[in-house]
Amino acid sequence: MIIRKTQICNWIVFLTAGLVLLTSCAEKTGSASSNDPWKKMDLVIKSIPQTKFSDKTYSITDFGAVADGKTLNTTAFEKAIKECAKNGGGRVIVPNGKFLTGAVHLESNVNLHLEAGAEILFSLNPKDYPIVHTSWEGTEVMNYSPLIYAKNKTNVAITGKGVLNGQADNTNWWIWSGGKGYGWKKGIPSQNDPANREVLVDMAERNVPVSERVFGDGRYLRPNFIEFFECNTVLVKDITVINAPFWILHPIKTNNMIIDGVTVNSHGPNNDGCDPEYSRNILIKNCTFNTGDDCIAIKAGRDADGRRVAIPSKNIIVQNCKMIDGHGGVVIGSEISAGVNNVFVENCVMDSPNLDRAIRIKTNSKRGGVIEDIYVRNLEVGVVKECVLKLNMFYNVYGSQTGNFIPTIRNVSLENVTVKNGGKYSVWAEGYEASPVENITLKNVKIEKVDSVYLLKNVKNIKFINTYINDKKVESIN
Repeated sequence: MIIRKTQICNWIVFLTAGLVLLTSCAEKTGSASSNDPWKKMDLVIKSIPQTKFSDKTYSITDFGAVADGKTLNTTAFEKAIKECAKNGGGRVIVPNGKFLTGAVHLESNVNLHLEAGAEILFSLNPKDYPIVHTSWEGTEVMNYSPLIYAKNKTNVAITGKGVLNGQADNTNWWIWSGGKGYGWKKGIPSQNDPANREVLVDMAERNVPVSERVFGDGRYLRPNFIEFFECNTVLVKDITVINAPFWILHPIKTNNMIIDGVTVNSHGPNNDGCDPEYSRNILIKNCTFNTGDDCIAIKAGRDADGRRVAIPSKNIIVQNCKMIDGHGGVVIGSEISAGVNNVFVENCVMDSPNLDRAIRIKTNSKRGGVIEDIYVRNLEVGVVKECVLKLNMFYNVYGSQTGNFIPTIRNVSLENVTVKNGGKYSVWAEGYEASPVENITLKNVKIEKVDSVYLLKNVKNIKFINTYINDKKVESIN
């Protein structure tokens, strides 16, 4: 068979045209898909691997645990978890009863399962929480172990209908906050003493190695409640958490985590319900948050420490949750220096006279960070004190928070939102002249009983589409 040069050229032209056509189609398909953020969300959910555990069970009572609420069972928990892990994993059972313990450290392939009627009471003695690599308000530190802690673990869970009780109140952990409303009085040591919180922040600014940032005894930095540090494939399901010392659910540098059907009821200082930090592919669904601080607060490190770690939080999904008391329903910041993107919130209910805001982004020029692509839909809001949507580049706490790292906030969308009592403002957004808050969309939003339609400063391209505030249609602002 003789193949002529002209035939080869024709085939090349034909194949090239075919490739161009396929590439064009693929680009159009990809573009269509990328234009719908909710399809992105669906793909993220499908990509999250499920935890799987052996059928083997290990009851803590078989390892010496006593359900009298007085006997310290730390060793029994440790033995049961290690035995379970050594034999390939399974469920460590906490049966009906009250079990007192210090820190509980989880292992890979272990599901800590609390049966109905089980309650784990956590010791109020700081000495029962050994020093570990953890984080405090967005700064990595060697500090008291979280009450439940897992580091560098894979396929790990906390499940069941039982209760985790931190036992914190105004007579113990909460006093350390230095808040007069939490039992603190002049002369009582706290995190705000010059040798404590401020020293940690300064160490991070000077890039002191984390291994040398040793705190713990005498430094009054409260431990997190449940922390998964550098973990993958995690499940927290159905449990109830009460009376936390500090932040409650804290995935840090953790990927692929599902938090499902969890109830948080804790009104102490800094009692955020869930704080994903430097984490990706986190699904929070069917949960109830009733808190003393933000219900959900998405983080990405504080100031220099956040820029050192430089892992943005992304693909954070909140579905079918109920937010009651709190500083905010779903919040991004303020520890946010590494940035946050691709946040999806849908089908949630927020309602309480003690809920300050529904959706909030808070940062400043010490934090910096790029916060973008935040999507909210199908939100039912009863009462909020201050505003429905607050976007603030001038968040200020612990004194002056100004620096040289101007933040970016862009691409925030609210769709199908109803609010019965919107508080002071429907939208409160403040940016910099050099970095305005950009591309804000409210579509099919109805807000009633709000004092002012909006407070805007250095905002670019805010669209109101079929949006009514106090029964009046609002026009877009370019």
